[in-house]
Amino acid sequence: MIEYIRGEVAELTPALATIETGGVGYGLNISLNTYSALQGKKEARLYVYEAIREDAYVLYGFYNKKEREMFEQLISVSGVGANTARMMLSGMSVSELCNAISTGNARLIQSIKGIGKMTAQRIIVDLRDKIVALGIADEIPAGGSVQAPVNNAVRDEAVAALTMLGFAPAPTQKVVVGILQQQPDLPVEQVVKLALKQIK
Repeated sequence: MIEYIRGEVAELTPALATIETGGVGYGLNISLNTYSALQGKKEARLYVYEAIREDAYVLYGFYNKKEREMFEQLISVSGVGANTARMMLSGMSVSELCNAISTGNARLIQSIKGIGKMTAQRIIVDLRDKIVALGIADEIPAGGSVQAPVNNAVRDEAVAALTMLGFAPAPTQKVVVGILQQQPDLPVEQVVKLALKQIK
């Protein structure tokens, strides 16, 4: 399994990046978000998803792990293929997509070419809790207000622990982020203890 490819950006188009390393040029299908991140760079590291089929071996490249994780979640939904997932990640950033899924905004998801009403609803139903549990969806400010940054490692560990105890990921994440915003230096075990008192 290829985790990432690092090397010289030999060629770059909005849909394809060729990364040369060790004398080999790897062609990776990319989203517009990754294309924007790569512009002007001579070297890059792209995280890889390998699509292996009987008739093809295709590499998809992502500028960061969150985009790759979002891609993997999208293609796990029935009716969403790799090209559709890439189209979605080209039309919206990961945070915008997470926001649309977590708020159930099917209309916004449908605005992406190739996504119909049924597919949009299936994406929301299948992924709403998963994106929070995996930490792909950072807490998104309501009403455009800026929230204090939180320790992502502590947040993710606390949410994972509480999820294993049987609590739903979405409300759990909200409570954990609230605690960390008020007391950013708390260790994981203290966050979990406080969250247990607050989760309804």
